[in-house]
Amino acid sequence: MREIVLDTETTGLDPQAGHRIVEVAAVELLHHMPTGAVFQSYINPERDVPEEAERIHGLSAAFLGDKPRFAEVAEEFLAFIGEEQLVIHNAEFDLKFLNFELQLLGQALIIPSRAIDTVKLARQRFPGAQVNLDALCKRFEIDNSSRSFHGALLDCELLAEVYLELRGGRQPGLELASASTAKRTGPREGERKRRAPRAHTASDAEQDSHQEMLSRLKDPIWRR
Repeated sequence: MREIVLDTETTGLDPQAGHRIVEVAAVELLHHMPTGAVFQSYINPERDVPEEAERIHGLSAAFLGDKPRFAEVAEEFLAFIGEEQLVIHNAEFDLKFLNFELQLLGQALIIPSRAIDTVKLARQRFPGAQVNLDALCKRFEIDNSSRSFHGALLDCELLAEVYLELRGGRQPGLELASASTAKRTGPREGERKRRAPRAHTASDAEQDSHQEMLSRLKDPIWRR
């Protein structure tokens, strides 16, 4: 089962207010486990980067000035994500930015049902608890010490680990299953030879012999 963990960094909160994507990244999963295949690209937003946004992701307008525009990486990005299920932390936010860019290019939009929102998964599992990525990394003891800024690729890699834990964690090995299916070395229950039940009541001759033995005892304790 192939899934894609996806994240974006942006100049702000709303594409309708003129904000744009400055980084997009995706990590491939097979059966909830990273394969090592990734897509990542910084994006020239063709506008300034507000100071408050730069404080979050560390990407300045000067750094992004020579990077490709979204239109230049869209084909490669869409080929990487294919038609697979997307795993996104706060999916509504990322999808509105991606669909804004895709709409500008006349491309088909990503429907919300394609996305598994890990924020919703975490809230279902931990009602009332903090469910931001840092809090979930702390809960699952995932090392996020290198996350001094929000980076799309790093956040995808961390989210892949969080998603695995939200799905139940790594499955145990097959050693126990192997042991349980090992061939028996002894006889099977149905192969045992049955013996006729043995009588346990003493015969008359055995009782007479016992009484004779008792009569020869000197001063037995039960006669005191």
